[in-house]
Amino acid sequence: MALSESIEYDKIEVLSQYKHVQVRKATVIKKDDKELTRSFERYVLHPDQDISAEPAEVSAICNAAWTDEVKEAWKKYQASTSLP
Repeated sequence: MALSESIEYDKIEVLSQYKHVQVRKATVIKKDDKELTRSFERYVLHPDQDISAEPAEVSAICNAAWTDEVKEAWKKYQASTSLP
């Protein structure tokens, strides 16, 4: 009886005009290579966030979506909505 746990980033979506990246992370528990459970966690990355700790597949999508124009538009939006 061998139990194993793995992490899968099974859904990566680019949303809105500011190209927010929504990530679904699945934690999979298997016994003898048969899946027992799968649980999910979701989080959103914004164009001004540090993505150095993200897995390569997530970073690649962020880098492709977050052009200089997108980053500047997000920065302007943030400035326009911040409270004094």
